Amino acid sequence: MNPLAYGLLGLVARTPSSGYDLMLQLQPFWQAKHSQIYPLLAKMEQEGYVEFTRVHQIDRPDKKVYSITEKGREALREWLAEPTSEPVFRDELFLKSYCLWLTDTESARNLFAEREAYCREQLQMFETFLQELEKACDGLPQDPRTPSFGEYILIRRAISSMREEMEWCRWVMDLLNNSRP
Repeated sequence: MNPLAYGLLGLVARTPSSGYDLMLQLQPFWQAKHSQIYPLLAKMEQEGYVEFTRVHQIDRPDKKVYSITEKGREALREWLAEPTSEPVFRDELFLKSYCLWLTDTESARNLFAEREAYCREQLQMFETFLQELEKACDGLPQDPRTPSFGEYILIRRAISSMREEMEWCRWVMDLLNNSRP
């Protein structure tokens, strides 16, 4: 299984979910599309890692709500004990930053202003998630044995990353603003 499959197992271990709900839960932390999630869920179901309950819907096709099996829990536990692979990071802005000397200052500045605005929007979203988690848990989860602990540390990491990236963007824009034409 690949990391996305294990991520899906972790999500359904916490709360039985439809493929669409899983995609929404993943989005803040992992980019995955319907075209990846649904075939993977079908394969995981065939292999006995998840099972589903069909939920009848009016004016829509029935939906499948997936939950983890004991085989899935065991596979998830084994995966969690393994070392992680090296992080994969692909960011188009990094490639463009390397080539900034080929464009004008205004275009370069716009790249970083756009990224800063994106990060600001993401920061607000993650801060809202943190507030909602705090309400749902009646305080911030401090016990690593609770399902919300992982969500808490990931949200805090995302907030920190967005703040750091905004600071970097402002620094680059200051350099660009102070550069000679």
